[in-house]
Amino acid sequence: MCLTYATAEATYNFAKRFAHYKDFYARHNGLIFSKLGFGTFKKEPYKEENYIFDYKEALKTAIKSGVNVIDTAINYRYQQSEREIGEVLEELFARDEVKREELIICSKGGFVPLDFPFPANPYEWISEHIIQKGLATTQDIELDQHCMTPAFLKDSLDRSLSNLHVECLDIYFLHNPETQLTRIGYNHFLKKLEEIFASFEEHVREGKIKSYGIAVWNAFTYEEGNSEYINLEDVYDVACLVGGSNHHFKYIQLPFNIAKTNAYSVPNQKMRDGNYYTPLQVAHKLGLGVMSSSSLLQMHLFQKPFKPEVGYLLDSKMELQSDVQLALQFVRSTRGIITSLFSSSKSEHVSSNLSIASIPATNSAKYNLLFKVER
Repeated sequence: MCLTYATAEATYNFAKRFAHYKDFYARHNGLIFSKLGFGTFKKEPYKEENYIFDYKEALKTAIKSGVNVIDTAINYRYQQSEREIGEVLEELFARDEVKREELIICSKGGFVPLDFPFPANPYEWISEHIIQKGLATTQDIELDQHCMTPAFLKDSLDRSLSNLHVECLDIYFLHNPETQLTRIGYNHFLKKLEEIFASFEEHVREGKIKSYGIAVWNAFTYEEGNSEYINLEDVYDVACLVGGSNHHFKYIQLPFNIAKTNAYSVPNQKMRDGNYYTPLQVAHKLGLGVMSSSSLLQMHLFQKPFKPEVGYLLDSKMELQSDVQLALQFVRSTRGIITSLFSSSKSEHVSSNLSIASIPATNSAKYNLLFKVER
């Protein structure tokens, strides 16, 4: 039988093929996740050079080298990132080089995707593909770029499945919902989440997704009172309200890197017990898996060399060769994160990044010392 989603047995067998790797796999919700996941975000997709390159060879290298987590979004490079992933998956499945059930495939919906190549008039595209189809009204679309009506998200999900050449996504994220939070207010936001999560639960029943989550930028790490702050327990309560104890809200995604550590280090999330916890602590208490994005901060981490102390604490035997590898060693060593995303269009960079699998994760004592040294 050909399964259409990741399974516990298949992801475990995938990881066993790389048994020589050290501390490179983590289990959550029964599935085995590679500690590094392949991401496909590229900022400024309207620039010509971002139409030219593709991720296909880099993605093949990643999968063949032990990465089984693939993350994308329908709006990345105007659907082109998803389509390239779909071409790679179709090729690798046909050659039996990897099975669908060995891979954890994630995408996101919420931003207006437009299309590749970029439409001559994006406003006409929005009118034709969203407004005239009754997926949303102009009032539902924030800044001409973000929409989260259930009908629009269903259409986005169906497009993603088609682009990726799969029947089911393992994780489907609501993408940066805080984009609309300031305008609609927090209470209205939670009511909209009820509608969205109810539709996501229906998509689970339809077999289009196995689980869902929320992918944010700063919403889970801002201080209380910020206009884009979201309380994670409030979101969890919405999932329980619409899905009961067997709801499928299982994951969150947020940025985390050696310069942006709030998710691990700042207790900004208040829970019902009256205490404040870090987002990672809250996720653990609620049983949510955490995927981290922006592991390299779009390469902005490397404007100056890391301090020698950082290298020693992360790699005391000096086996790694670059600050990029050290930055990835940092995120993969973070307790409470099941996978950390990196993006690359070059196979040689993928291979270099994955060399961190040859050494163990940094232990907790040395990891926590990093917060006491200048980075």
